[in-house]
Amino acid sequence: MERIAVCPGSFDPVTVGHLDIITRASKLFDQVIVLVSKNIMKNNACFSPQERRDMILCVTRDLPNVTVDISDGLLADYVKDAGATAIVKGLRAVSDFEYEFQMALANRKLYAGAETVFLTTTSENMYLSSSVVKQIAAFGGDISHFVPPEILDMIVKRLVKEKLS
Repeated sequence: MERIAVCPGSFDPVTVGHLDIITRASKLFDQVIVLVSKNIMKNNACFSPQERRDMILCVTRDLPNVTVDISDGLLADYVKDAGATAIVKGLRAVSDFEYEFQMALANRKLYAGAETVFLTTTSENMYLSSSVVKQIAAFGGDISHFVPPEILDMIVKRLVKEKLS
């Protein structure tokens, strides 16, 4: 039986922290589906779901068992339809765990066929999030250490444009 995992997130934009979790998950599972999901708690997306999918495709092109998809529905439904047995989530801090633990319990109630697997971040990425990247970029800071180099220019152009608007 193929071990399929779904690695969901808003990825607005994808960071080196996200890429680290995706890469590590790709070593644990036969197939990893990176799922660009809608987070109703985050209303001000800088990139469209298609742009986020394209950025992730670009930075994961050397990971043959990683695919990327988009969904605006329930994660548990997507996982079931994909035949996945795991949901992979990255954890940076205790505050992440509280929220993700609640989500894991809800997803388990909605679809008992998948386990949530938590991968802890590396110490270099503990503070890193898409929100931090956007904030640093908005003030003209250097984000080159926080996002994959293949998509740096695209992110900088968009975030500078957003700042000027």
